[in-house]
Amino acid sequence: MNLTGPRVVSQSMDLLPASGAFEITGLPLHPLLVHAVVVLVPLTALAMVLGSLWPAARRRLGIVTPLAALLLVALVPVTVAAGEALAALVGAAPAVQTHEGYGRMLLPWVIGMFVVAAAQWAWFRWGAAEHLAPPRRGARAIPAVLAVLAIGVAAGSVGMVALIGDSGARAVWGGFVGTAG
Repeated sequence: MNLTGPRVVSQSMDLLPASGAFEITGLPLHPLLVHAVVVLVPLTALAMVLGSLWPAARRRLGIVTPLAALLLVALVPVTVAAGEALAALVGAAPAVQTHEGYGRMLLPWVIGMFVVAAAQWAWFRWGAAEHLAPPRRGARAIPAVLAVLAIGVAAGSVGMVALIGDSGARAVWGGFVGTAG
């Protein structure tokens, strides 16, 4: 991918190269997007777990948790694409390939976060046992199942982000710091 092609200019600010590469003002977009993912995944995971275990938090968070998870479902593929564009620029070093492989594994986790967050929100909004008279059989088990699923996808997502971040840091800094000398 040609990262040095002509740029589309909007109000004297370079936004993206016309070649389709992911840059802003000549700098790769991947590090900026990564920071958004690194912040949003743990916050969304925390909101899911709190929403499943603490009714006051669930009421305050409302639709925000599934919307944050939906944002991640859109943001992760863009971040991966920007990473692939950056990898094409820096070359196919083994550490970069490892990081890229881990990065591709995050999307299923954030999709899982979205599905669980949306199910959790919908259940407590419309189907919770406290709103049903008389409670349906098994309705009391649904919040427990949602809590277990929320904890599972939250732990998996945050763990995957940590693994991706570690491999990315090693790809960037591995040859400069942390080597025994």
